[in-house]
Amino acid sequence: MIRTARPADLDAIAALHTRARATYYRGRIPEEAYGGAAELERSREGWSRAVAREGAGDGVLCAERDGELTGVAAFRTADGETTLTQLHVDPVHWRRGTGAALHAACLDAWRRAGVRRVRLEVYEHNLRAQAFYAAHGWVPDTSGAPAGSHRILWLTVREPAGE
Repeated sequence: MIRTARPADLDAIAALHTRARATYYRGRIPEEAYGGAAELERSREGWSRAVAREGAGDGVLCAERDGELTGVAAFRTADGETTLTQLHVDPVHWRRGTGAALHAACLDAWRRAGVRRVRLEVYEHNLRAQAFYAAHGWVPDTSGAPAGSHRILWLTVREPAGE
């Protein structure tokens, strides 16, 4: 089930976010940059701000299975640009369609809001995520704009086939 995130979800979201980030940051950046109590609290605060935001181009969606949070996605529109800021699936739930379901729910929300183009940044070493996004129609930025250790991808939001 995909639903809108609630404040009661914040601890579970922050913990899931930390577990997911560890899979691609471990061994590449210092652990305190993605794990530990201080980082967990910083993550929770960020998610709290995202959940509290209200706007047609803003949202936090949770994937849930049997009452357990299995994935989360967040997007934000600022200055006319919509960004998929987060999409994480708990590693123990990989390859079960959770990411695809969250992505589809984001697409639905963007269509309802009239969003036609979305941006994201993906960690350059997170090849699993890059393959996921490519399979869902995201394409690399061609401007060559630097994003540090991240790659910029774009998605053109289209109406579903047959509509």
